[in-house]
Amino acid sequence: MIGDRRTPTALIGAATFGIGEAPGFTSMDLASRAALAALEESGLSLSQVDGLFIALPNDFLSGLSFAEYLGIQPKLTNNNRTGGSAFLTQMNVAAHALAAGEIDVALVAYGSNQRTGVGGLVSAAGPNLYEKPYSPRLPVSGYALAASRHMHEFGTTRDHFYAVAKTAREWAMLNPEAFLRKPLSREEYDNARMVSDPLSVLDCCLVTDGAAAAVMVRKDWADGRTAAYLLGVGEATDHYQIAQMPDLTTSAAKASSARAYAQARITVSDIDVVQLYDAFTINTILFLEDLGFCKKGEGGDFVASGAIGPGGQLPVNTNGGGLACVHPGMYGLFTIVEAYRQLTGTAGDRQVAADLAVAHANGGFLSSQVTAVLGSAATL
Repeated sequence: MIGDRRTPTALIGAATFGIGEAPGFTSMDLASRAALAALEESGLSLSQVDGLFIALPNDFLSGLSFAEYLGIQPKLTNNNRTGGSAFLTQMNVAAHALAAGEIDVALVAYGSNQRTGVGGLVSAAGPNLYEKPYSPRLPVSGYALAASRHMHEFGTTRDHFYAVAKTAREWAMLNPEAFLRKPLSREEYDNARMVSDPLSVLDCCLVTDGAAAAVMVRKDWADGRTAAYLLGVGEATDHYQIAQMPDLTTSAAKASSARAYAQARITVSDIDVVQLYDAFTINTILFLEDLGFCKKGEGGDFVASGAIGPGGQLPVNTNGGGLACVHPGMYGLFTIVEAYRQLTGTAGDRQVAADLAVAHANGGFLSSQVTAVLGSAATL
C-alpha cells in the first residue's frame, strides 16, 4: 500500500530533453524524446508501458494523442490538469494503480516548446468576473499579491527575493543543462524591469522549451536497478483564483506536506534536499515556510542566510529551478527528475549527500499543492 515504506513504488528512470531552445520540435516531439530517454535508462521498452500519464500545454486530449504518437495501447491513461502540479498528482494515481496491480509500468511525461513556439509567459486562465476590473497580469499578478502581503506582514524585502534568484543562478552554474549559467549581480537585479510590483522580470521564472519524463514500477520490479522510491504523496487545494485564497501568506502546501510526511513516516528534519516549484521568487520563501523548514515569516531571512545554496544546510533547487534552469510552461515534473538524480547519485557537479528528498509542485495561482517524498534504497 502507498505509505508503507516496506513496499513503495519506485522510479527507475528519469530524463530531460530540449532544455532551453529546441526549434523545430513540437511539444509532443519533446515529450516523446524525454520519455524514450527515461525508458532507455530504466532498461524497459516502450511496449511494456501500460500506464500513460501526460498533460501537454496545447492538447487537452493528450492522454489519447500521446498514446497514438508513441504507438502504444495502455490500460490506463491520465490527462489530469491542475497546472504545474499535475504531474505529481499523476504520480500519486500511478503509485496507487501500480500497488493495486492494475498496471506494471507507468510513464509520466511532459513537453513544451513554449519559448520557440509561443515566446512568452502565458496562462491558460484569465481573470474571473471579480478580478477583471483590476486588470491583473496573470499569472504574475497573483503571486505579486502574495509577495506584497508577505512583505506587509513579516517585513520581507526585495533583498530576500534577490537572495532566491541569486541562489538559483549559483546552482545553475553547476548544471550543464541549465539555461542561465551566469551569476546574478545585485545591480542587474535592481535594474530589472518591473512586471507586477513587487516582482520584476528577474523574480519570474524562465520561458524555455523542454521536456521531462519518469518511469515508475513496483518495488519488486526495481530490485537490482538504480532507483529512487516514492515514499509518500500529499495533495491539497484551497482555492483557484487568487482573490479566493484564504490567506495570501500561507498556501495549501502546509497541508499537502503534512500528509506526505505522515505517509512516508518521516519528519521535516529527516529531509536532505528539496526541489520546489519556484515560478516566482516568493514561491521559494512561502513553500520553505509551509513545508516546515522554517517558521512562518522567517523564510526571507532563511534564504538570505545562504542555507539553501551550494554548501548550505538545506540544498534547494539544485538544478537551478524554474528561475535559472528550465520552465517550459509547467515545471512540476522537473522537480521529480532532479530529486531522482540527487538520490541516485547522478547529479554531477551539483551532487549533494542525500537519502531523502522532497519534491513540491504548485499549480494555478498558488492553488494546487502537491508534495512528494522520495528516498534512496537506504531508506527502505
